[in-house]
Amino acid sequence: MTTVAILGASEKEGRYAKMAQILLRDKGFLVLPITPNATEIMDVHAISHLAEASCPIDTLTVYIRPELFDATITKAIIDQGVRRVIFNPGSESPEVIKTLKQNKIEVVEACTLVMLKTDQF
Repeated sequence: MTTVAILGASEKEGRYAKMAQILLRDKGFLVLPITPNATEIMDVHAISHLAEASCPIDTLTVYIRPELFDATITKAIIDQGVRRVIFNPGSESPEVIKTLKQNKIEVVEACTLVMLKTDQF
C-alpha cells in the first residue's frame, strides 16, 4: 500500500488537509498525518515531525505556509527517501523546491484534492 504523508494535517472540519486525508483514505492510500497539534486524526496516529516516520513515504503533500518549511523538514524529506512532494497552493517555497530537485525528488506544484478527483494523483 502506498503511504502518503500530510504535512500540516488538521482535525478541523473544512481544512483542505483534512479533506485530502478523507479522499486519500477513500481511495485506498495509507495516510500519515504530520502535525504538532494532534496525536490522532480520523482514528489515525499522527506524528509531530516527518523525521518520526517509521515507514517509507511515497508522497508528501504539503499544507503549511512556506515560512514554516525550515531546513529540518527539508533534511527529513531527503533522509526519509520521500519520492515525491506536492506543494499545494500557498505552500510553495522556491528555495525548498530547488533543494528537493537537486536531490532528485519529484516536485509537483498542484492541488492534491484536484489531482485525486481527476485521477492525476
